[in-house]
Amino acid sequence: MTNLPAPLAGLAAYHAPLSTLQREQGGAVTLLTPGVNVLALNATFLPPDPSEVDLEAVRDWHEGQGVPVLVASTGTVPGAHEVRRVRVGTFAPPDHDGSETGVVAEQVSRLHLPAWAQVVARAHGTPEWAPALARHLAARLEGDRDAALLMAYRQGEPVGALLWRAVSDGGAAHLWGTLDDRATAPLMTAAAALGAALLVSDAGRTVALHGVQDIIYSRLD
Repeated sequence: MTNLPAPLAGLAAYHAPLSTLQREQGGAVTLLTPGVNVLALNATFLPPDPSEVDLEAVRDWHEGQGVPVLVASTGTVPGAHEVRRVRVGTFAPPDHDGSETGVVAEQVSRLHLPAWAQVVARAHGTPEWAPALARHLAARLEGDRDAALLMAYRQGEPVGALLWRAVSDGGAAHLWGTLDDRATAPLMTAAAALGAALLVSDAGRTVALHGVQDIIYSRLD
């Protein structure tokens, strides 16, 4: 994944162990996971110059697996329609951890996956995908010592969920969601405590980040 810009290489490395199919071609990295709706698990990550990649071959492979032809890049891609833009950067812990809001964040066992997936799916407006996400991750995370599930609770109700993965200089949290904005700071702070630094993806601009890079997810026409 050395041909990819650092933010894209990090996203691909985080999601690769969670994907079903992987392919590298012409400096691009493709991760496909039919039956799961996570964008990064069904995308081709492009190098800085998309013209180096055979996009028709990318299209054929996506369509052959029955998934939309989605690409992730650090710039616009000719002939593609932007569907989502996310920020990637290093989490900047706030002066307070949010505990005064009554939110408690903690690491949980894999037995909590159904509840964890329900929070993430609801946070992204797709609650119907929760069972499929939980089933898929249960198999992928089994025996994975580089990953940890975190959940945030308020008054005993789950309001946030995050998948932390170890990286070379700390940790990363590119798959997460909250049902209550007050849960974001405690959840991120708990995740940051697991490593020296925390790389985060944020589509809603709700997290304070350093060294921000925009990532564009686009669908090829």
